Amino acid sequence: MFSKILIANRGEIAVRVMRACREMEIATVAVYSEVDRESLHVRFADEAVCIGGAASSESYLDIGKILDAARVTGAEAIHPGYGFLSENAIFSRACRNAGIVFIGASPEAIELMGSKTSARHVAQKAGAPIVPGTIEPITSADAAREIAAQFGYPVMLKAAAGGGGKGMRLVAKSDEISSAFETAQAEAVAAFGDGSIYLEKAVARPRHIEIQIFADTQGNCVHLGERECSIQRRHQKVVEECPSPIDGATELRREMGAAAVGIARAVGYTGAGTIEFLVSDLTHEFYFLEMNTRLQVEHPVTEMVTGFDLVREQIAVAAGEPLSFTQDDVEMRGHAIECRVYAEDPENNFLPSPGKITLWREPTGANVRNDSGVRLHSEVTIYYDPMISKLAAWGRTRDEAISTLRRALDEYVIGGIKTTLGFFRALVRDEEFQNARLDTGFIERFQKRRAQASDTPVTNTGDELTHRDLAVIIAAIAFTQTLGTSTTTHAPESDTPSWWRLAGRQSLHRRTP
Repeated sequence: MFSKILIANRGEIAVRVMRACREMEIATVAVYSEVDRESLHVRFADEAVCIGGAASSESYLDIGKILDAARVTGAEAIHPGYGFLSENAIFSRACRNAGIVFIGASPEAIELMGSKTSARHVAQKAGAPIVPGTIEPITSADAAREIAAQFGYPVMLKAAAGGGGKGMRLVAKSDEISSAFETAQAEAVAAFGDGSIYLEKAVARPRHIEIQIFADTQGNCVHLGERECSIQRRHQKVVEECPSPIDGATELRREMGAAAVGIARAVGYTGAGTIEFLVSDLTHEFYFLEMNTRLQVEHPVTEMVTGFDLVREQIAVAAGEPLSFTQDDVEMRGHAIECRVYAEDPENNFLPSPGKITLWREPTGANVRNDSGVRLHSEVTIYYDPMISKLAAWGRTRDEAISTLRRALDEYVIGGIKTTLGFFRALVRDEEFQNARLDTGFIERFQKRRAQASDTPVTNTGDELTHRDLAVIIAAIAFTQTLGTSTTTHAPESDTPSWWRLAGRQSLHRRTP
């Protein structure tokens, strides 16, 4: 087993990994940007290394600086968390070449499954159903229009190298193809450096259901059931639950689980991964969507229902140990639901709400879990994803889980910034949500119901940013940058309480060479 692990991430996932390491008696190294010097993950680690400026490209995405930090601290392995470099084949290969264990997928698996078109090839060869559409990238808008006519509208244009809703456009009719193709392609180039676009038939009222898989180096591969991830905004998940409340979930779990394990075996996968499917809410037919070759944001709900610690399992598998459980050991107990709490203003099209947290009261009590990367007086900056925490609740039934989550949301208090807490308090009391009438169009309908109840017209449901929204964001960024170093300076360590010393550990800050 490893004696020291560097966590190449920030926020709640970095803290989450560090907790698992501490339980396994493994020392941890945090890396941080200049604006993150006082962040929770930095203070939570045994050692910390500053790796650059606020921009991700200067810090959390700089492979050379992260590897230098691992070398200088003697870390034997790197856990990438999710986001940033977690699905970067170049980083995975660089770790291998440096003799440092990458606690994640192999570069070969990341490359194969990172492209949505090659992943569709793999799924098809493994016998998994795929959404009708193209296997190869489309070269032009005219070609897309011709292919769309064959499948029939509506269709989805998607970035082959994409994820997180970037480079994705729903097209309802032929005259929308050109602008949608150009916009999706430009967005794909900006986000992923790859403008390859493919086309899929849009599934009517789809549910987004994913299967958690796990494989070790001894050839064992299992699945840990499904997660319902249909409640999305701008194609990004905001509420997840395990298991799915869809009718016939047990049979679907068996079929999708077998398909997911087949895909994982087809690429020789090791570690934690997720196979995502679209499921027709009308016919219950399911189709392979994509594979995420990393730990998912929503892994806590699977942990709460199955009882397995996925991060500990990741570390053990990366160290060469076999999985600690078999498929027969996986049992779904009860129900868990998670809300992603963001520093965003729901009343203003979910625009980011940066600032200092001046009031903080976390919910506690039985069956409540809150994975957070902030605390009182933390600064939510404009530089990174504005997610504050993941609040999850467990119950013996879905109704019990909703009751516990409702209570926890009511207890949760965050001051100084706008958050999505109020939005979620209304959502968990919504009749459609309580009756599990879910699909990827849920939030649009929910927002319209809220507007009708308050007699407020809805001009934007949050699926698209308006020109005004973009102008506000740009102005906020420009204003922050004009403040200069005043927004990123920190009191000397001697002027602030040392969490290391309070915990009986040696305080150690370094800077990469």
